[in-house]
Amino acid sequence: MASVEESEQALHRLAGNLSGASEGDRKKADFDRRLSCTLTDLGVTFLGHLHDGTLDDIRQADGNPAADVRLTMASDDLLELVSNRLNLGSAIATGRIRVSAGVMDLLKLRSMF
Repeated sequence: MASVEESEQALHRLAGNLSGASEGDRKKADFDRRLSCTLTDLGVTFLGHLHDGTLDDIRQADGNPAADVRLTMASDDLLELVSNRLNLGSAIATGRIRVSAGVMDLLKLRSMF
């Protein structure tokens, strides 16, 4: 199990990875959503702002914050996802990662990973 600090660092690495994508890739994922990531094994939720192919304003949130896209997973799965050792589509299909989002948001999210 990863620590809260390691998980937050992973989300910041994810943000860096998204920012480093080509401009064309960022435009494909052009949408403006609040994203929450709940880590079930740590009992913590992070909230961020996903827009223009970037993720910023990442912070730990109290309770169940309002979000347009909700990710739920174990902390180790977050680390594997960020390091490209876990495919988002496969993880969703097998239940390792749960996503609550509209269909179009889900498709755009998949294009970012």
